[in-house]
Amino acid sequence: MPTLYLAEGIPYFLVTSISITLFAQLGVPNSELALFTSLIAFPWVVKPLWSPFVDVLRTKRWWVLTMQIMMAVTVALLAWLAPQGYLTIALILFTITAFCSATHDIAADGYYMIALNDTQQSAYVGLRSTFYRIANIFCQSLLLMLVGWLQKRTDVSASWTYALLLCSGLLALIALWHTWAMPKVEVKVENLKFKEIWQEVGHVFADFFRKPGIVLALCFMLIYRLPEALLLKLCNPFFLATQEQGGLGITVDTIGEITGIGVVLMLLGGIGGGIWASKTGLKKALIPMALCLTLPCIVYVYFAQFQPSAFWLLSLCVGLEQLGYGLGYTACMLYMIHVADGNHKTAHFSICTAFMFLGLMLPGMVAGYIQEAVGYLGFFWIVMACCIPSIAVTYLIYRKL
Repeated sequence: MPTLYLAEGIPYFLVTSISITLFAQLGVPNSELALFTSLIAFPWVVKPLWSPFVDVLRTKRWWVLTMQIMMAVTVALLAWLAPQGYLTIALILFTITAFCSATHDIAADGYYMIALNDTQQSAYVGLRSTFYRIANIFCQSLLLMLVGWLQKRTDVSASWTYALLLCSGLLALIALWHTWAMPKVEVKVENLKFKEIWQEVGHVFADFFRKPGIVLALCFMLIYRLPEALLLKLCNPFFLATQEQGGLGITVDTIGEITGIGVVLMLLGGIGGGIWASKTGLKKALIPMALCLTLPCIVYVYFAQFQPSAFWLLSLCVGLEQLGYGLGYTACMLYMIHVADGNHKTAHFSICTAFMFLGLMLPGMVAGYIQEAVGYLGFFWIVMACCIPSIAVTYLIYRKL
């Protein structure tokens, strides 16, 4: 179970986070960087469309192993080609990795439910989430620290080659381990025709869109994380940009250290948010959590205005912003669980997460163009202005709960 969820987390964070820093260091303009790194995450948006086929074609174990091998190969190819400047090929490989990772998510979660009984599922759920979070810390902190350390001894291209080869090797070792360690829990595959599968998919989607208040719910999923959607694409390029360019001019390894502190506090915020909501109920916690998610974005306005360089100050501000994000994200997850409740709850929750990803992808596509037009300081003020629709839609949901 630990290695299964490491293999689920590493490629996800490579595609959605590490690719941004890689392209920024390769000199890709912010407009193209934000657009392309948003588009390569599209497989997670459309994942619900092919999840029924993963359920009925082959076994979950076969899908898990096949996707892990494919991800090891594509990341190895990325290691050789992306740092050499083959950006178009790199984008194609990142997209294939994203598709494999999204498929692996479907199969791994399905395998978890098949291979373990109810008691075991409850026992392992903490371990499952812990190792997914370890994958987050590994990619967004330790890997960047390694890249920065290597850049002081080699060059930008070689540092990224070695770092991505490390990720590929880890995925290959996990796949090799799983061929022996994963129990062969064979599941009878239904002999369904593609037409019948699509009919079932249509039925699930129709039930979802017939839910009471679904239009407002979808607006919430698309808008709630709007400030974060803009920040995600440009916070690391902002850290890397020189002070003359309006950035902070800090090194990749320092970004890794700061991000590591932020990720730990984000995880603590998620745990605290769960406890908070369980004590007060989602309705009472909803608006305060939305404020926790949005208002701490002001730290980036401060960064762009005063361009501080002290490590402790940067870490404190990013840590507080990430702590607020962890608290606020809890409200989003709990609300999606609330919307998905009823018939087909697993499939409906998957559709909710797809809309949430779409809410991150669409603003991210234009974030770079906005920043290039108004500069970093103006961009972060626009991020703060985007807190208004986020809080407004949360208030409308609060009234309906």
